[in-house]
Parts: sequence; structure tokens; C-alpha cells
Amino acid sequence: MKLSRILSNCNGISRKQANALIAAGRVTVDGATCRDAALDVIKFAKVQLDDRIIQSGETAHYLMLNKPAGYLSATTDDIHPTVLDLVPPELHPDLHIAGRLDRASTGLLILTNDGNWSRRLTEPKIKIPKQYRVTTVSPISPETARTFADGIWFEFEQLRTSPAQIEVLGPHEALVTIYEGRYHQVKRMFHAVGNRITSLHRECMGDIGLDPGLSAGQYRPLSGDEIQSVP
Repeated sequence: MKLSRILSNCNGISRKQANALIAAGRVTVDGATCRDAALDVIKFAKVQLDDRIIQSGETAHYLMLNKPAGYLSATTDDIHPTVLDLVPPELHPDLHIAGRLDRASTGLLILTNDGNWSRRLTEPKIKIPKQYRVTTVSPISPETARTFADGIWFEFEQLRTSPAQIEVLGPHEALVTIYEGRYHQVKRMFHAVGNRITSLHRECMGDIGLDPGLSAGQYRPLSGDEIQSVP
């Protein structure tokens, strides 16, 4: 939100007055004087007019969760447990999921209240790699790697997926790396080559890898380096 609008949202301060107060150097953002009325200020920043706190600044949360099977990647559900049931209730109103997994899938899930950051993590155009360990019903054919690398046409979205890589670990097991994260993308890719996934476990998103010390259902805050790894 623009700095001038944050000030003018306060009772008794007009937009014109807000611009004048900012120009006079009476407004600080995170302790630094700011004279740019058009500055976009994130919700986590502290804004003050002289000694008056205009915006206290929310606490940013970035959590890594080892998602177990059986939990929905949703904030609420009337039937099934959700991944938010695995974190403290006081965080529930703020958190959203950056890159969902379906109920049967497991592994790395990111929960945050920073929408700009999560969009950069999941935006297909940015092409941050996401790696999954999968097992399949049928043996993985030699043609699968070439087909994935060429991209697969998704009729519903009317698009072709970005090139993906597959590292075959065994007849029915592989590591798959994609760069988009579209709806059920990995499962749909295998379906397109006449195979079916029986288990899917996300191991990493970009430079954020699932902590091997986290048991299923456990979570931890992301480190500063992990947060900064998202461009």
C-alpha cells in the first residue's frame, strides 16, 4: 500500500495532509525517514508519524512443514484435517499455503503470511524448480524422459508444460523436476505417458529442501538464507 494512503487511512488525516507530513520528513518506515509518498510499504513494515505508530508491522512467518498423507492443503475443511491443524492455532488466521499438495501426497510444504514472497516461489514464469520423488504402477519407460523434456500438452489449460527432467532410480521410482507446479501436474504428466503414480513426495522447492530432521507432521521456521533464496 502507498505510504500516503496508509497515513490517510487514519482518522483526521487527509491525503493532502499525508503528503505534506511525508514531505516534511515527519514519517518513518522501519525507523528511517521517508519522503516518498508513493512508496509501496509492505504490511510487515513499521510506520510512524513523529512518535505515533500508524502501522505496527505484522510479524512475517515462513514455515517448512513435512506434510503427512491424509491432510488437505487447505486452511479449513468440514471433513478432513488440514495442514493448518499441524501448526499453532494463533497462526491460523494469517497463514496460506505456497504450492499445494493433494491429500495423498507428502513432503515439503511451505506456509507463510507473505503473499508477495509466496507468489515469487510458485509463479510459473519465474521457473523455480520443484523436485518430487515418485513411485509408479508400471515400469517407467525409456521414452518418458524425452516426452517430459519436450513438454506435455494440457488440454484443459490449453498450454504445453515447460521442459521437465526425470532421474530414474528404479523400475518404478524416479525423481522428477518441474518448473511450474500446475494442478496435479506430475500425476497428469505420468498419465499422459500411460502410467500412474502411487506415491508422490516433494523434496525441494528451489534451494529450500525438506529438512531430514522433520518427521511427518512436524514443522520449523525457514532460515534467513532459505527465505532470501527466493528471487
